[in-house]
Amino acid sequence: MKIGFVSLGCPKNLVDSEVMMGQLAARGHELTPHADQADILVVNTCSFIDPAKKESVDTILEMAEYKKVGRAQKLIVAGCLVERYRDEIRKQIPEVDAVIGTNELDEIVALCEGTPAEANPFEQYLYHDLTPRILATPRHYAYIKIAEGCDHPCTFCVIPQYRGKFRSRRFQSVVAEATRLFRQGVREINLIGQDTTCFGEDHGIQNGLALLLERLAQIETAQEKWIRFLYAYPNKITQKLLDTMAQYPSLVKYIDMPLQHASAPVLKRMKRGASGDIFLKLLERIRRTIPGVAIRTSMIVGFPGETDADFRELCQFVEAARFDRLGIFSYSDEDTSASYHLDNKVDARAIYLRKRRLAALQRKVSRTRNRLLVGTETPVVVEGVSKETELLWEARMPSQAPEIDGIVMINDYEDQPPQPGEIRKLRITEAHDYDLVGTLLASTEPAANMTDGDTVNAPLVHIGPIPKSPSPTPAV
Repeated sequence: MKIGFVSLGCPKNLVDSEVMMGQLAARGHELTPHADQADILVVNTCSFIDPAKKESVDTILEMAEYKKVGRAQKLIVAGCLVERYRDEIRKQIPEVDAVIGTNELDEIVALCEGTPAEANPFEQYLYHDLTPRILATPRHYAYIKIAEGCDHPCTFCVIPQYRGKFRSRRFQSVVAEATRLFRQGVREINLIGQDTTCFGEDHGIQNGLALLLERLAQIETAQEKWIRFLYAYPNKITQKLLDTMAQYPSLVKYIDMPLQHASAPVLKRMKRGASGDIFLKLLERIRRTIPGVAIRTSMIVGFPGETDADFRELCQFVEAARFDRLGIFSYSDEDTSASYHLDNKVDARAIYLRKRRLAALQRKVSRTRNRLLVGTETPVVVEGVSKETELLWEARMPSQAPEIDGIVMINDYEDQPPQPGEIRKLRITEAHDYDLVGTLLASTEPAANMTDGDTVNAPLVHIGPIPKSPSPTPAV
């Protein structure tokens, strides 16, 4: 059968989609990016906040249309929305033929083939290095999920309700998967989990993430490699972890550490603890240990009880912290979160205005930091031709994680033209608020050696206008 996937939400969700695609491909099914040519469509959903829920529902309804105008015979909905609204999806969207939750990924083959699913003795799913998987990312980078679930009690977050308690993969399983990916030509590996900094704790391993990074950095590769981790919890940033990052060149000097706020009263209501002063001391220690490190964080504005004074403190903190990247989220009042029951809710207009003000502050910080980079040289990984114009190429510095940070635009190059996936030096010539422009310098590394294997990439279904009738012939 031809099966098409739409994957929404975070990279953790994307890995789940890759695992399901891998299991189906292992059974001989064909994956297609053309929704109108798919026999079965699978939508892997997100429901973290209201906009994500709306996008998920809209996409389900859009894919349902292909049961009318395409060849699709079955529509399967997977992911976090299923964990939250399983019964409602079945009742209110009759076009959906089956649902599969985040801990039921092994059932995807049975659902597609219409056979009884085998009983899963494990209540909580966690893939491993022998699990079939087909990447949906560009060939030069990949995500590895090193843990699943979360034990933190953050009142605004509903993810533990969907993903379950925290559990780590086995140490050697992660090393084996990373080794295979590097040998097959992947240049950049991004370690992900709800909290990567807790890796190994459930197996009794202290400083598990630091030990894992140290081992991954020692994997021999023919070409330069990048390794980063995402979603660090601030009170889990140990000196051992920082020292390890500083020691190995292949560990990119980048820390993604969501702080969520700087006001102690707000952080207390979030059940996260700490304060802006504590965070500033942590940031100073990180920068002292890892010179040149890029730090990304995220903040929530409009959390219940956030006063004008709390918000002013947050603004002052952001100005003092000088983050390289800052994600700003409006508080979403999810009915299954603990914060839903808190009083003193902030009205929507106040949230909107606060978000705009904080974004304006960070824009100034980003502009200033970027201007200091003009004239400097930095390694970049080439992504490919720009999505905006064929006259430019896109690249990323080590300080820019895939999809979530800014980019570098290449408008000129020395010697040979850029090739997707290669790592080269770039001289920055222009600075904008969030993006940079530069010249790619002469290549000094050998030609890439991309091999086949389970890194053969499966493009996801492109969401776009629905055709009035099925395509008469398959795309070549």
